[in-house]
Formats: sequence, structure tokens, C-alpha cells
Amino acid sequence: MSINRTELIAAIAEKAGLTKTDADAFLGAFQDVLVENVAKGEAVKVTGLMGVERVERAARTGRNPRTGEEIQIPAGYGVKLTAGSALKKAASGK
Repeated sequence: MSINRTELIAAIAEKAGLTKTDADAFLGAFQDVLVENVAKGEAVKVTGLMGVERVERAARTGRNPRTGEEIQIPAGYGVKLTAGSALKKAASGK
């Protein structure tokens, strides 16, 4: 089971004593900061929660699953998300 953006906003609003509008503004600003910094190649670290950084991916040979033909996949970038200690504890059930 997962929660969607609306449910997340409602939960943040309840926990922080904010209105849903304020919680939505916070979540939007948080998203903007993450996107802007990752686009610049800068890591974002929230101690105990998570780390987000841009990583390089090398060019490689792939295969078209429909035809079996080999294709060249160009080098590019991806995003690496690392769980912080609080998330790791939550996931382990401790």
C-alpha cells in the first residue's frame, strides 16, 4: 500500500499543525529545491532521512526486447536516493 500526494499533504498538515494549503506549499517548495539542486549536480542531504544525488551512467549496449536487435544507449544521468538512519530503522521494524 502507498499514499498519494493528497494523502501525504493531509498527513503533513496534521502532524505539523498546518493548513493543507501550507503543507502543499511546503511539499512543492521541497520538490523544487530537490529538482533544482540535482539538475545542477549538487547533492541534497537531509540528515537521518535521505540523500539525493545525480549520478553519471556510462554508455552501453542494450537490446531491443521486441526484435532482439542490439542498440547503443548513450551516456546520461540518473538519480541516486540513499535512505537515512530514520528510514532504515523504520524499514527494519525497530
